[in-house]
Amino acid sequence: MRKVITGRRTHHHKGDLVVFMVGMTINQPWRVRAWFPVVAAMPKMLEELTADPDSGLLGYRLVFGRGGPLCIQYWSSTEQLYAYASDREGLHRPAWAEFNRRAKKIPGAVGIWHETYQVAQAESVYVDTPAAGLSEATESVEVGRDQGSARDRLRRIRPAQAGAPGSS
Repeated sequence: MRKVITGRRTHHHKGDLVVFMVGMTINQPWRVRAWFPVVAAMPKMLEELTADPDSGLLGYRLVFGRGGPLCIQYWSSTEQLYAYASDREGLHRPAWAEFNRRAKKIPGAVGIWHETYQVAQAESVYVDTPAAGLSEATESVEVGRDQGSARDRLRRIRPAQAGAPGSS
């Protein structure tokens, strides 16, 4: 069981932040051969990325929701995300090619989608929970006196996220 961190916390991160969400929609659950290899490939790719501290992956959360699995990933930059996606030596390219081969054989059985967000600023709060989301991917810190509301936390980080002179 993960350790619960008591009190109010927020995340701390300087520099670029990219949120990448990739999901799979299982349209035909009985077509296991179409979707299972996709499900099995994601944990291996996440292990590969986690093992390489220079990959740019800050952290991730893998969840199962309506329609199929979803992976929320936090990255240092879009350049690092795209570099991994196109790396011919990594696990992603062959997995993507295999998905496309299978999808052509059974059209509509399984779908893949992704969204990429370049985050200008981010606010978070975590109360009496294990580190999660941005606080797990970056750094978990106590909520300060001047950070009591979401508005205060966004106001506090705006200069740092924007890279303004004098930001701390």
